[in-house]
Amino acid sequence: MGSNANELFVSLLPLIVLFAVFYFFLIRPQRVQAKRHKEMLEGLKKGDKVVSSGGFICEIIKVEGLFFSVRLSDESTARLSRDFVAYKYDDTQATQS
Repeated sequence: MGSNANELFVSLLPLIVLFAVFYFFLIRPQRVQAKRHKEMLEGLKKGDKVVSSGGFICEIIKVEGLFFSVRLSDESTARLSRDFVAYKYDDTQATQS
């Protein structure tokens, strides 16, 4: 009976290793990145600049729950869903390029 349990463990070992590899190289980093993005969204305030998923650099003029009122240029404003904020824009990033 002990050899059957040992054989079962040996046959399941590759699956356990494969799951561990997937977890540590795919699932866990994605969760960490999602957590950081959520924290970044919660920390945004009036005056911050963000880059939208479409590539627009916008300045937040009002935080409205699920949306931000943003200024695209001196004359145009729009509402941007939180889901489409890619990252917070830093002016020093633009000068380094």
